[in-house]
Order: sequence, then C-alpha cells, then structure tokens
Amino acid sequence: MLIGYVSDERFVALPDVLLEFVDARGESFDVRSRASGSIHAELLPGVYDVMLQKPGFGGKRVRLTIPTTQPHQFRLLADGLLGYVWPKCVRSGDEGEFRVHSVEPFHLELWRYGWTKEYVAGLGWHDEHGPRAMMQITPDGDYTQTGVEWNKFGYASPSHRQSVAAPQRSGLYYFHASTKSGLTFAFPWVVAPSKPTAPVAVLASNITWNCYNNFGGRSNYIHANALPDVPVVNSRQEIARYTDPKFQSWGWEVYSPLAFERPEPINHIDFAERITDPIEGRAACHIAPAEWRLLGWLEREGFAYDFYSETQLHDGVLDLSQYRVLIISTHPEYWTRMMYDRVKRWVFEEGGRLMYLGGNGVNCEVELLANDTMIVQNGSMTSLWPEGVGAESRLGKRHESEASLLGVVFDPAGIMTGAPYRVIDETHWCFEGTGLKNGETFGEKSLHRRCPGGASGHETDKISESSPKNTRLLAKGLNPDNGGAEMTIFETPSNGSVFSVGSIAWPSSIPIDDNVSRITANVLRRFT
Repeated sequence: MLIGYVSDERFVALPDVLLEFVDARGESFDVRSRASGSIHAELLPGVYDVMLQKPGFGGKRVRLTIPTTQPHQFRLLADGLLGYVWPKCVRSGDEGEFRVHSVEPFHLELWRYGWTKEYVAGLGWHDEHGPRAMMQITPDGDYTQTGVEWNKFGYASPSHRQSVAAPQRSGLYYFHASTKSGLTFAFPWVVAPSKPTAPVAVLASNITWNCYNNFGGRSNYIHANALPDVPVVNSRQEIARYTDPKFQSWGWEVYSPLAFERPEPINHIDFAERITDPIEGRAACHIAPAEWRLLGWLEREGFAYDFYSETQLHDGVLDLSQYRVLIISTHPEYWTRMMYDRVKRWVFEEGGRLMYLGGNGVNCEVELLANDTMIVQNGSMTSLWPEGVGAESRLGKRHESEASLLGVVFDPAGIMTGAPYRVIDETHWCFEGTGLKNGETFGEKSLHRRCPGGASGHETDKISESSPKNTRLLAKGLNPDNGGAEMTIFETPSNGSVFSVGSIAWPSSIPIDDNVSRITANVLRRFT
C-alpha cells in the first residue's frame, strides 16, 4: 500500500531514501522510496517509529500511525549551510535568535550594509559534541504554511545561547556564516530605531521578499495555492507555470498561508560583493540586494534615514507622524490594506511626502495573520494580457487602484526590458543641476543584470485613469511597446507630495548613474 512520499526542501521527489519502520513490538521493516519519491509497504495497522536516511541529507525520526488518512509527506533537508534570524525585523536593543543549519562547524559575524559593509561583531564558532549536531530538522508536510521551526529541537540549554542584541544604529544588517570547507551564507536583519532619529524613513519590502521565497517548495509564484499531492520529479513537465500557456501563477480563488519563518536564499549576498558591483542572478535585482544599493547611496550623499520593514509599518512600530519623508523602493509589490490606507491618509491629510523609487508596487493586498504567516489575495487570473494585472491591479479589484496613491500603476508593456529615460518636462526642479533638456536621455547606467539597459526596466508603471488629476509627467522610459516607466509627481491639498519613478531598476542605477543620483537627491532635499 502507499504510505506516502519523501521530498527535499524544494518539494522535489527523493528516490532511494532508506526508511525503517519499527512497530510497537520492535519488529523492523526495511523500505526504499521509488523514483517518484513514493513509499510502498505492506504494514499492519499501528504506531510506527520511522527512521529516514539518504546520503547528502539529514537523517530524521518520525512517529507515524498506519493507516494514514492521506499519504504522508516526509521531508528531508539537504546538507549545506543556511540560516535566518528570528524575529527578522526588530528595534534597536531587541534580541534576535540566529537559526543556522550546518553539518560542520560554522563561524558567524554581524555586518551592517551601508555604502560600505561595516563589520559589527564576531559571534564566534558554533559546533556541538555530537556528530552533525548543528544540522536542523524540517517538519513533515507543507511547512511553507507554518514555518521551519529551526532550533525547536536540541536548543533548550541556556548555556547554548543563540541570541544577539540588535545594534543601536538603524539599518540593514547581514549575518555572515562560513565554514572551514568554504561554504558561505548571508542572511538579512532589519533593525529599526528604538525612537525616530531622522526625518526620512525607508521601508524594506520584506512582504515581497516572503512572496518570492520558495524555500519549502512554495512561493506566491510556484504552487501559490498549496503544495500538490505528489512531489515534483520534473518542473517543466508538472508545474502549471510551465505546462499551461494561459497560466500566470494565480489561477485559484483561495491561497494557503506563506510563513515568514523560513530561510531566504534569494536574499543572500556574496561576502565580497561591493555596492557598485553588478547584481547577478534572477531574483537579487528586485529584493534586498537591490534595496541595499539605495541605502548605501543615501549614506554616500549624506542623507540620514531610519530603516523599517513593511510589517513594522503595519504593526505601528513605524509612526509616520514622526517623519517628513517615506521612501519605498525597488519592488514593494505586496502591502496590507492597513498600510495602504495609513500611508494615503498621511500623504493626503497630514502633509507627508512619499518617494516611490520602484516598480510594480502596492499591486496586491496581503493579510498578515497572528502566527507570523500571511495570505496573498491574488484572486483568479490566467493572464497579464489583457485581463488580470493589465486591467488595473489586484489591489484595485479589492480596494482601489494604487495609482490613487502613487500616481502610477503597473502594466505589462515593456516588461522584462531595460532602457534609459527621456526628459519630457525640463522645467521641473527635479532636473536642476543635470543640464538635461527635453528629448535628452538619462539613466543609461545600471547594475541590473536580469534586464540590462537602463534605469527604466524589469517591470514598469504608468499614469492611469486612477491617477490624481494633477499628476505631472516628468520623464518616460524608452522601453519597447511604449512600455517605459513614467516618472511623475503630484501635490496634495495638505502640502503632501508623491514622487514616483515607476521602475524596479531605478535603485540599480542610483549608485552609478550621475543623473539618476542627482534627480533623486533633488527630490529628497526638496521633500525634507
């Protein structure tokens, strides 16, 4: 009979896993998983202790009652080096617990990521007396819905403290883990101030980070609704994203939760990477590694800022009334309705100034749950063109178009291309000191390697019918199909303002393109 399946941390089927089932009488039954990861055995009803072993993966013990109500999903974790800190977002002085998976001793350091990487503290070598005792254990089943629960087993002793106090200076921090064999892994920590220290607040897009994080086998783009009944053998033959030409990730009405409590390999930054180095890889150019470029630029230009996560805005840790300017950047695609309404009220009624230095932002509503998970309200759509996102936005279908706040909204024209901007309104003060005239271009330089070509790129936003009537078009990207990002500004009756660049690629240009840098600085100085 079918007992279940065994898969790795990507929900990929694991063949030839050795399983031993031991019943209450102590009788042992030897079973191996098949090519599909399936486990078949003729076992009498009862409670069994199950041991799993496979070279290159961590062994584990599971207690299982046979027969099961449905095939059991055994999960194994590959040998390697991974980690995260919990909580991932704190205030200065708060503690975080580092949770690292390693099958060999590892060394840990804390660094701050500004214009240069600054060493903060050494956190020592970590090992245990038992063999492979720093190896973590993942739960069985779909732990993308619950969290990986690292440090749950074997970390009860107070003498083995795994916590560190957050530094007093707000910013983006990274833990550097390394082993003698040469493995390295870096994972981020958002440290907000214990009280406001600057007129400018900058948001980390940590909700978007979680939406793109596929550790455990799911993200908001792969198996967005839930894990399938059987593990993957070949993605291109089995996952709807690749097999159905009409499928665009969100073909369901209901979506299972996504847990924040998971490592984020997509946010890893090589230890030797400098802020002016090209951003390599598919994901890094639109999450934390790209956001670091903006933070470093702020420090290079002498702009003081406080750093917060989006979830801290939702929870009220970020008090907007204490700030003159809020900066969101790169790809802040997923927001809660509470966040949206609070920021809009701050801009339109309280005179707040918003700088939107990204693309495809605030496009979809997310609900944050009390157990550190979230549900993404994608709705059901089968295409970006012409329905779905191209019709306005996922947020617009549930609440209102983000163009009402940002002045622009994403549409798919020009998607996955890069290009410079062309000046449209040379008289505006944002171009002071650049010497740019109407028809001239800027933003030719970019660190964005996934969609190279300029500061207008990857995904771009444009003015729509929902934009405030006084939205002023300043420049437009030269992307194909009239898909260039539209750089805009508008003012509100309360003396608030919103400046938008409408491009994911903008922060990838800001450290190396003089005109992109000057325009951003002009706006920030005027806003403060």
